[in-house]
Amino acid sequence: MDNEKFDKEFEKLWNETSHSHSNEEKETSWEEFRAKTFTQKKRSLRTWHYYSAAAVLLFVLIGTGIYFDSNPVNENAVLAETVIQNTTSATKYVVLPDSSKVELSPNSKIKYGENFALNRKIEIKGQAYFKVKKDKQHPFQVFCDETTTTVLGTSFTVKESGNEEITVELFEGSVEMSVKGKDQKWILKPGDKFTYANQIASVTEFSRFVDFDDKKLSVISQYIEENYGYKVSIPKENLNQKITIRINKKEDLKTIVQLISEMYNLNFEINEDLKQINFQ
Repeated sequence: MDNEKFDKEFEKLWNETSHSHSNEEKETSWEEFRAKTFTQKKRSLRTWHYYSAAAVLLFVLIGTGIYFDSNPVNENAVLAETVIQNTTSATKYVVLPDSSKVELSPNSKIKYGENFALNRKIEIKGQAYFKVKKDKQHPFQVFCDETTTTVLGTSFTVKESGNEEITVELFEGSVEMSVKGKDQKWILKPGDKFTYANQIASVTEFSRFVDFDDKKLSVISQYIEENYGYKVSIPKENLNQKITIRINKKEDLKTIVQLISEMYNLNFEINEDLKQINFQ
């Protein structure tokens, strides 16, 4: 490329407006470039001229989005460095790299990339309950077949049925649903259920609570064992005591245990190894 053509191309790039990178990012890039370049003392004037031009061109190319990555990645792709599969008959509890929590149902699996804390994209096959840690800078996306659930911080279930039906039930927060190939977006509020089947999407309501109206504590014990997998031991004198309570179906176990403890003035101990809760 002759000098005249180079100058014109340079001027064209220089006049373009940067949209993608902040001044702070540009300054950091410049400092890194200067540190590498200025340590080499003997440079000819001609060599320095081309280094300067290269530096400015780099800023412009990055700012205008004309930046060449040797490993380009599809924005919606999930690189499966980590695959977690539940082959047991019980729920598997998983803590993700960003501290979000997953309750992975039997015969289900999830996969996500190595840089998950910065690129929170995850694929699921089967069923799982997600309790997402809030991070406004890094939205959390769950890909299930043709559907995408996008959140900042919330709790919800995603289920893929054998008949290719996808359901998402929202317990807390809000999520945005989208379907591959469709322009429409669906914003869910707590208690909403999104269903996608036979290329048709719909939003209905579901009950996210379970009510115990004047029930014995022994009934609550049974509920905890069936839904959380912990055996509960309550003193005999308290077993027949009645309780009226509404519980979120995805309530933290410790919250339920603390509530019972305070209502009936009982101490408790949770044995994680044996999966037992002892009230006394």
